[in-house]
Amino acid sequence: MEKKHILLLTTGGTIASLPGGEGLEPHRSDVMERQLNQLRSYFDITVEDLMCLDSSNIRPAEWQQIAKRVFETRLDYDGIVISHGTDTMAYTASAITWMLPGLDRPVVLTGSQLPLADVLSDGPDNLRTAFAMAATGCNGVYLAFDRKVMLGCRAVKVRASGFSAFESVNAHYTAQVSNLGLVLDHSGLQPQMGFPQLMTDISDSVFLLKLTPGLDPRIFEMLSVMGYKGIVIEAFGLGGVNVLHEGLDGIRTALQRDISVVVTTQCLYDSADLGVYQVGKKLLDLGVIQGRDMTSEAAMTKLMWAIGQGMNRRQIEALFKRNLAGEITV
Repeated sequence: MEKKHILLLTTGGTIASLPGGEGLEPHRSDVMERQLNQLRSYFDITVEDLMCLDSSNIRPAEWQQIAKRVFETRLDYDGIVISHGTDTMAYTASAITWMLPGLDRPVVLTGSQLPLADVLSDGPDNLRTAFAMAATGCNGVYLAFDRKVMLGCRAVKVRASGFSAFESVNAHYTAQVSNLGLVLDHSGLQPQMGFPQLMTDISDSVFLLKLTPGLDPRIFEMLSVMGYKGIVIEAFGLGGVNVLHEGLDGIRTALQRDISVVVTTQCLYDSADLGVYQVGKKLLDLGVIQGRDMTSEAAMTKLMWAIGQGMNRRQIEALFKRNLAGEITV
């Protein structure tokens, strides 16, 4: 059987790190060679070092660089694997999902909690899973970790050091490794919409705000003064916000200044539903956008992308009602 041709784009992260004078430091792909040589028994692999960063230093500009390179090279390969640090991998996976609508190749992000140089590293398993998923022909952006594969826009890092670092929140895993190999769940695949496009324009003027009891509503005024064009609020429970003691005034001011406000929930699982309680209905009356069961990472990057595409508040509200890539349960 002919081997699938897979491109590995490296960006740094723990998986490619070695001990340095001030702790673990990311290096180029040469530290991966032993594992890649084993994988070459099964796949035809090309490696490209795109960047060499701790993922804490990956910003929207790097998301654009990654998406652009995926789009430029995709037709030369059967699939693409992206090695990435774990700390912001869920943000990158969501962001490039929006930047690459209609993607016609599998793109799989992975990394590790221990460097490949460590004898007990989880990196070899994660690379094997990612390459296997990239060879399936299931188009879209995915994240592979701890023998599980999930939609990029549903992934959340839930553990800082445990090997089961990521979970698929409010959605089935796309695939899992068992004694049968890589077993796909087709209900968890990214829905295909339209033809492939590269749409990397994105705004970094979006603020993620975790609601706390007694939060000073003047924070919304300050965010407006600072030039923010969008706010994602992690509210309580189903989307509860303090509506007493001037609690709504700040949100009303932001909306009046044409700032898009999306409300999600601090609860990792289930959905924000503003139609259940009085406090939520007051928000809907003001014109906030429901984040439903989206992750905070997906909601924030989707809003950043929508603003970057030049959409107005009404268009953004309509966009958040659409399931673009499996990010919401309709």
